[in-house]
Amino acid sequence: MRRWEMLARAARGTGALLLRGSLQASGRAPRRASSGLPRNTVVLFVPQQEAWVVERMGRFHRILEPGLNILIPVLDRIRYVQSLKEIVINVPEQSAVTLDNVTLQIDGVLYLRIMDPYKASYGVEDPEYAVTQLAQTTMRSELGKLSLDKVFRERESLNASIVDAINQAADCWGIRCLRYEIKDIHVPPRVKESMQMQVEAERRKRATVLESEGTRESAINVAEGKKQAQILASEAEKAEQINQAAGEASAVLAKAKAKAEAIRILAAALTQHNGDAAASLTVAEQYVSAFSKLAKDSNTILLPSNPGDVTSMVAQAMGVYGALTKPPVPGTPDSVSSGNSRDVQGTDASLDEELDRVKMS
Repeated sequence: MRRWEMLARAARGTGALLLRGSLQASGRAPRRASSGLPRNTVVLFVPQQEAWVVERMGRFHRILEPGLNILIPVLDRIRYVQSLKEIVINVPEQSAVTLDNVTLQIDGVLYLRIMDPYKASYGVEDPEYAVTQLAQTTMRSELGKLSLDKVFRERESLNASIVDAINQAADCWGIRCLRYEIKDIHVPPRVKESMQMQVEAERRKRATVLESEGTRESAINVAEGKKQAQILASEAEKAEQINQAAGEASAVLAKAKAKAEAIRILAAALTQHNGDAAASLTVAEQYVSAFSKLAKDSNTILLPSNPGDVTSMVAQAMGVYGALTKPPVPGTPDSVSSGNSRDVQGTDASLDEELDRVKMS
């Protein structure tokens, strides 16, 4: 068993040296998907996560699974060695023009995995180079559909679009693109300055808008406060007027009640003994008081024919009072009304005579 292992290692090392020498002679970089082409030593040990493509007499025969495998010398040949691990490829920096004619420099990282070793071996000459070129062309195509502002906002959708485009084209190559990530986006200096100015202008705009909104809210609050103050003032004035009117009404009612009570008391006093004498004394006092106020409030003075005769004035006032308070005769309302009307007419005639005397004097 040790002899077979030594032979296998020697064969693998010899194949790797021959492959490295041939690649160095051709000037191409070694492929990451292969770990060297081992020679057919009858017994081969395939490492985990590798697939060895075997040709028999120049035609595809089978794919060796990890572990122990036996081949026929001379007839069987290991033609391709594919790695089934996830492969990371740096996409070189490339220039692309956006929808608004801005030239950008973009580089990225591509993550691949070989899903079908047969297609990866016979479907394309160099899978990594093909996928890299496809990623670059797809990137330029997708960037041409977006403006500069959307490139920075939609990086995730741009990566997803590139992955979908690569998977559609690389399906026949047996390769699946797992994800694509944009590393750096380089913007021209003048465009970068313009973007910075735009950002500053946008910030100033936001500050101005916020300040104006604050001023508007302040004005609304002040106006609302004034409105509430006016409403409260008007309600207070209304309540004051209602209270004042209620107070005045109460005062008028109290005065009316007091006056009615005074009238009732006066009427009761007049019906008593010597009530007429008391009424005559009150009229005389009022006449003297009124006569003393003449010519104080106005320049026009009306004087009776005998202003000094208090007795006649009191007698005349008592006559009017007696005519008004004369008791009616029972059963003759007409006669009472006619008698009262004659007394009133007589009183009115005496008053008219007094006025005529004042005018003549």
